[in-house]
Amino acid sequence: MYKFISWNVNGLRAVCGKGFADIFAELDADFFCLQETKLQAGQIDLEFLGYKSYWNYADKKGYSGTAIYTRHEPVSVTYGIGIDEHDHEGRVITMEMEDFYLVCVYVPNAQDGLKRLDYRMKWEDDFRAYLCSLAQRKGVIVCGDLNVAHNEIDLKNPKSNRMNPGFTDQERSQFTNLLEAGFIDTFRHFYPDQTDIYSWWSYRFQARQKNIGWRIDYFVASENLKDRLAGAKIHTEIFGSDHCPVELDIDL
Repeated sequence: MYKFISWNVNGLRAVCGKGFADIFAELDADFFCLQETKLQAGQIDLEFLGYKSYWNYADKKGYSGTAIYTRHEPVSVTYGIGIDEHDHEGRVITMEMEDFYLVCVYVPNAQDGLKRLDYRMKWEDDFRAYLCSLAQRKGVIVCGDLNVAHNEIDLKNPKSNRMNPGFTDQERSQFTNLLEAGFIDTFRHFYPDQTDIYSWWSYRFQARQKNIGWRIDYFVASENLKDRLAGAKIHTEIFGSDHCPVELDIDL
Protein backbone atom coordinates (compact mmCIF):
# COMPACT_ATOMS: atom_id res chain seq x y z
CA MET A 1 0.00 0.00 0.00
CA TYR A 2 1.31 3.43 -0.96
CA LYS A 3 0.20 6.64 0.70
CA PHE A 4 0.23 9.84 -1.35
CA ILE A 5 -0.22 13.35 0.06
CA SER A 6 -0.67 16.56 -1.90
CA TRP A 7 -0.69 20.02 -0.33
CA ASN A 8 -0.75 23.55 -1.69
CA VAL A 9 1.35 25.17 1.06
CA ASN A 10 0.97 28.75 -0.24
CA GLY A 11 4.63 29.48 0.48
CA LEU A 12 6.82 26.72 1.89
CA ARG A 13 8.95 29.05 4.01
CA ALA A 14 5.79 30.42 5.65
CA VAL A 15 4.37 26.97 6.44
CA CYS A 16 7.72 25.87 7.88
CA GLY A 17 7.04 28.38 10.65
CA LYS A 18 3.69 26.70 11.29
CA GLY A 19 4.80 23.17 12.08
CA PHE A 20 5.38 21.76 8.60
CA ALA A 21 8.08 19.30 9.73
CA ASP A 22 5.76 17.82 12.37
CA ILE A 23 2.87 17.58 9.90
CA PHE A 24 5.15 15.93 7.35
CA ALA A 25 6.27 13.33 9.92
CA GLU A 26 2.74 12.73 11.17
CA LEU A 27 1.30 12.13 7.70
CA ASP A 28 4.11 9.63 7.02
CA ALA A 29 3.54 9.46 3.26
CA ASP A 30 5.40 7.49 0.61
CA PHE A 31 5.06 10.48 -1.73
CA PHE A 32 4.48 14.03 -0.50
CA CYS A 33 3.69 16.54 -3.26
CA LEU A 34 3.71 20.31 -2.80
CA GLN A 35 2.32 23.18 -4.83
CA GLU A 36 2.89 26.92 -4.57
CA THR A 37 6.26 26.52 -2.87
CA LYS A 38 7.08 30.13 -3.92
CA LEU A 39 10.81 29.41 -3.90
CA GLN A 40 13.90 29.76 -6.04
CA ALA A 41 16.72 27.19 -6.00
CA GLY A 42 18.83 27.49 -2.87
CA GLN A 43 16.28 29.44 -0.81
CA ILE A 44 15.47 26.56 1.53
CA ASP A 45 17.28 23.47 2.77
CA LEU A 46 14.52 21.15 3.84
CA GLU A 47 15.33 17.47 3.71
CA PHE A 48 13.77 14.58 5.61
CA LEU A 49 15.48 11.33 6.57
CA GLY A 50 14.62 8.57 4.12
CA TYR A 51 13.27 10.92 1.42
CA LYS A 52 14.65 12.36 -1.78
CA SER A 53 13.20 15.61 -3.06
CA TYR A 54 12.67 17.05 -6.55
CA TRP A 55 11.85 20.71 -7.26
CA ASN A 56 10.49 22.76 -10.13
CA TYR A 57 10.81 26.53 -9.81
CA ALA A 58 9.09 29.37 -11.65
CA ASP A 59 11.27 31.86 -13.52
CA LYS A 60 9.41 34.60 -11.63
CA LYS A 61 10.54 34.96 -8.00
CA GLY A 62 8.17 34.10 -5.16
CA TYR A 63 5.62 32.55 -7.51
CA SER A 64 4.10 29.13 -8.15
CA GLY A 65 6.54 26.18 -7.90
CA THR A 66 6.13 22.47 -7.15
CA ALA A 67 8.05 19.75 -5.30
CA ILE A 68 7.87 16.02 -4.58
CA TYR A 69 9.38 14.18 -1.62
CA THR A 70 9.61 10.43 -2.17
CA ARG A 71 10.74 7.40 -0.20
CA HIS A 72 11.02 5.40 -3.42
CA GLU A 73 13.69 5.70 -6.08
CA PRO A 74 12.13 6.89 -9.35
CA VAL A 75 13.01 5.54 -12.77
CA SER A 76 13.16 9.15 -14.03
CA VAL A 77 11.93 12.66 -13.20
CA THR A 78 10.94 15.34 -15.71
CA TYR A 79 9.90 18.96 -15.30
CA GLY A 80 7.15 20.67 -17.28
CA ILE A 81 5.15 19.11 -20.12
CA GLY A 82 7.53 19.80 -22.99
CA ILE A 83 5.73 22.89 -24.29
CA ASP A 84 7.70 26.11 -23.82
CA GLU A 85 4.59 28.27 -23.42
CA HIS A 86 3.68 26.34 -20.26
CA ASP A 87 7.07 25.48 -18.80
CA HIS A 88 8.33 28.70 -17.18
CA GLU A 89 6.15 28.75 -14.07
CA GLY A 90 7.36 25.60 -12.27
CA ARG A 91 3.94 23.98 -12.48
CA VAL A 92 4.56 20.28 -13.24
CA ILE A 93 6.83 17.50 -12.01
CA THR A 94 6.44 13.99 -13.45
CA MET A 95 7.97 11.09 -11.55
CA GLU A 96 8.14 7.83 -13.43
CA MET A 97 8.02 4.77 -11.19
CA GLU A 98 8.19 1.12 -12.21
CA ASP A 99 4.41 0.67 -12.39
CA PHE A 100 3.00 4.20 -12.67
CA TYR A 101 3.59 7.89 -13.27
CA LEU A 102 3.05 10.45 -10.51
CA VAL A 103 2.31 13.97 -11.78
CA CYS A 104 2.36 16.87 -9.32
CA VAL A 105 0.67 19.96 -10.78
CA TYR A 106 -0.28 23.52 -9.88
CA VAL A 107 -2.85 24.50 -12.51
CA PRO A 108 -2.88 28.16 -13.61
CA ASN A 109 -5.59 30.28 -11.99
CA ALA A 110 -7.98 32.03 -14.40
CA GLN A 111 -7.46 35.19 -12.26
CA ASP A 112 -9.69 38.14 -11.42
CA GLY A 113 -11.75 39.30 -14.35
CA LEU A 114 -10.95 35.92 -15.97
CA LYS A 115 -8.01 37.61 -17.65
CA ARG A 116 -6.13 34.34 -17.90
CA LEU A 117 -9.09 32.13 -18.83
CA ASP A 118 -8.11 31.82 -22.51
CA TYR A 119 -4.61 30.74 -21.50
CA ARG A 120 -6.11 28.33 -18.96
CA MET A 121 -8.16 26.67 -21.72
CA LYS A 122 -5.02 26.16 -23.81
CA TRP A 123 -3.22 24.78 -20.76
CA GLU A 124 -6.08 22.34 -20.06
CA ASP A 125 -6.05 20.96 -23.59
CA ASP A 126 -2.27 20.55 -23.64
CA PHE A 127 -2.04 19.12 -20.13
CA ARG A 128 -4.81 16.59 -20.83
CA ALA A 129 -3.02 15.48 -24.01
CA TYR A 130 0.17 15.09 -21.97
CA LEU A 131 -1.59 12.94 -19.34
CA CYS A 132 -3.25 10.80 -22.01
CA SER A 133 0.12 10.15 -23.63
CA LEU A 134 1.51 8.97 -20.28
CA ALA A 135 -1.55 6.78 -19.64
CA GLN A 136 -0.88 4.85 -22.84
CA ARG A 137 2.30 3.55 -21.20
CA LYS A 138 1.31 2.88 -17.57
CA GLY A 139 -1.04 4.03 -14.82
CA VAL A 140 -1.09 7.76 -14.00
CA ILE A 141 -1.74 9.48 -10.66
CA VAL A 142 -2.19 13.25 -10.96
CA CYS A 143 -2.33 15.38 -7.84
CA GLY A 144 -2.37 19.02 -6.92
CA ASP A 145 -4.27 22.27 -6.90
CA LEU A 146 -6.36 22.00 -10.06
CA ASN A 147 -7.99 25.39 -9.44
CA VAL A 148 -11.50 24.18 -10.26
CA ALA A 149 -14.51 23.10 -8.22
CA HIS A 150 -16.04 20.57 -10.59
CA ASN A 151 -19.67 20.51 -9.49
CA GLU A 152 -21.95 22.50 -7.23
CA ILE A 153 -21.38 19.95 -4.45
CA ASP A 154 -17.69 20.97 -4.49
CA LEU A 155 -18.14 24.48 -3.07
CA LYS A 156 -20.25 26.09 -0.39
CA ASN A 157 -21.84 28.87 -2.47
CA PRO A 158 -22.15 27.69 -6.08
CA LYS A 159 -24.83 30.14 -7.16
CA SER A 160 -23.01 33.31 -6.12
CA ASN A 161 -19.68 31.99 -7.49
CA ARG A 162 -20.85 30.92 -10.94
CA MET A 163 -18.44 32.32 -13.56
CA ASN A 164 -15.91 33.32 -10.90
CA PRO A 165 -12.34 31.99 -11.36
CA GLY A 166 -12.35 28.28 -10.52
CA PHE A 167 -16.08 27.87 -11.12
CA THR A 168 -16.57 29.01 -14.70
CA ASP A 169 -18.52 26.78 -17.04
CA GLN A 170 -15.39 26.52 -19.19
CA GLU A 171 -13.10 25.28 -16.37
CA ARG A 172 -15.71 22.84 -15.13
CA SER A 173 -16.19 21.48 -18.65
CA GLN A 174 -12.46 20.94 -18.99
CA PHE A 175 -12.44 18.84 -15.81
CA THR A 176 -15.31 16.82 -17.27
CA ASN A 177 -13.22 16.39 -20.43
CA LEU A 178 -10.37 14.97 -18.33
CA LEU A 179 -12.68 12.44 -16.67
CA GLU A 180 -14.15 11.47 -20.04
CA ALA A 181 -10.62 10.93 -21.36
CA GLY A 182 -10.25 8.04 -18.89
CA PHE A 183 -9.50 9.52 -15.47
CA ILE A 184 -11.17 9.26 -12.04
CA ASP A 185 -11.75 11.92 -9.39
CA THR A 186 -10.64 9.64 -6.55
CA PHE A 187 -12.40 11.50 -3.71
CA ARG A 188 -15.73 11.32 -5.55
CA HIS A 189 -15.02 7.67 -6.40
CA PHE A 190 -15.22 6.90 -2.68
CA TYR A 191 -17.59 9.68 -1.57
CA PRO A 192 -19.90 10.54 -4.48
CA ASP A 193 -22.44 12.44 -2.37
CA GLN A 194 -20.28 13.87 0.43
CA THR A 195 -21.07 17.54 1.05
CA ASP A 196 -19.32 20.24 3.08
CA ILE A 197 -15.81 18.81 2.68
CA TYR A 198 -13.46 21.34 1.13
CA SER A 199 -9.72 21.79 0.61
CA TRP A 200 -9.44 25.59 0.27
CA TRP A 201 -10.92 28.51 2.19
CA SER A 202 -10.43 32.22 1.63
CA TYR A 203 -8.38 34.00 4.30
CA ARG A 204 -11.20 36.57 4.42
CA PHE A 205 -14.60 36.52 6.15
CA GLN A 206 -13.58 33.80 8.67
CA ALA A 207 -14.24 31.40 5.81
CA ARG A 208 -12.46 28.44 7.35
CA GLN A 209 -14.15 28.80 10.74
CA LYS A 210 -17.50 28.91 8.94
CA ASN A 211 -16.43 26.18 6.47
CA ILE A 212 -17.21 28.36 3.46
CA GLY A 213 -14.84 26.52 1.16
CA TRP A 214 -14.06 24.97 -2.20
CA ARG A 215 -12.73 21.50 -3.12
CA ILE A 216 -10.06 22.39 -5.67
CA ASP A 217 -7.24 20.01 -4.63
CA TYR A 218 -7.44 16.55 -6.12
CA PHE A 219 -5.99 13.14 -6.74
CA VAL A 220 -7.02 12.02 -10.20
CA ALA A 221 -6.10 8.51 -11.36
CA SER A 222 -6.23 6.84 -14.75
CA GLU A 223 -9.00 4.26 -15.19
CA ASN A 224 -6.51 1.40 -15.33
CA LEU A 225 -5.74 2.00 -11.62
CA LYS A 226 -9.40 1.92 -10.55
CA ASP A 227 -9.27 -1.53 -8.95
CA ARG A 228 -6.22 -0.55 -6.90
CA LEU A 229 -7.68 2.57 -5.28
CA ALA A 230 -7.90 1.91 -1.54
CA GLY A 231 -8.95 5.20 0.05
CA ALA A 232 -9.11 8.98 -0.18
CA LYS A 233 -9.07 11.70 2.48
CA ILE A 234 -9.16 15.47 2.79
CA HIS A 235 -7.27 16.52 5.92
CA THR A 236 -9.43 19.45 7.03
CA GLU A 237 -7.91 19.18 10.51
CA ILE A 238 -4.49 20.35 9.27
CA PHE A 239 -3.75 24.08 9.22
CA GLY A 240 -0.79 26.15 8.04
CA SER A 241 -2.04 27.20 4.58
CA ASP A 242 -5.32 28.38 3.05
CA HIS A 243 -5.43 24.85 1.58
CA CYS A 244 -5.34 21.59 3.51
CA PRO A 245 -3.59 18.37 2.44
CA VAL A 246 -5.42 15.72 0.43
CA GLU A 247 -4.60 12.00 0.42
CA LEU A 248 -4.83 8.95 -1.80
CA ASP A 249 -4.10 5.40 -0.67
CA ILE A 250 -3.47 2.94 -3.43
CA ASP A 251 -2.53 -0.72 -3.61
CA LEU A 252 0.42 -0.82 -6.00
